[in-house]
Amino acid sequence: MPLRVTFVAAARGSSLLAERFEDDRPLDQAGWEEVQRAAPGLLPLAAAELRYCSPTPRSRSTGDALGYAPLVQLALRDCDMGRWRGLTLGEAMAREPEAVDAWLAQPQAIPHGGESLFAFISRVGGWLDTRPVGDGGAVVAVAEPSVIRAALVYALQAPPSTYWNIDVRPLSTTTVSGSARRWNLRLDGVSAQSSRA
Repeated sequence: MPLRVTFVAAARGSSLLAERFEDDRPLDQAGWEEVQRAAPGLLPLAAAELRYCSPTPRSRSTGDALGYAPLVQLALRDCDMGRWRGLTLGEAMAREPEAVDAWLAQPQAIPHGGESLFAFISRVGGWLDTRPVGDGGAVVAVAEPSVIRAALVYALQAPPSTYWNIDVRPLSTTTVSGSARRWNLRLDGVSAQSSRA
């Protein structure tokens, strides 16, 4: 059996429009309430052999609130946004519109002085490829939506521009299965038969 890595998106720490690059804010009240509502469905993931999280306060808090006691992984940190750290996309666009356009269009670009999208995807993919669980093992990782998007682009060997077309909602789960450089997106759902029961 292949290794299963299930990513759980961290609960929110702000409204979508107020999200900032490399946002270190803790969960807001709405985020805590979302975790409490989602907990019954996410608690079974605590049985995974290895439990990890991004180093952000909201990822750690989400993992702790779900009973995962996750180990912080620096490789699962958000993209290094250099001088744009702490800005919203709108604020960065207002200050440096050409630089933002270049960053959005060119995966190798680093107009902010931090990390390129390509390097970010490669870093997260390197983490995915080096999980130390044997065949059939299970891993859960609570991470920022941006990290999950990067992991999916890497796992599917999709062009880096695909990153912008993936929407990861707070507390959603995404599973990839396989092994180093051979990952598959796994979609779990309720079968038609079990939904009638």
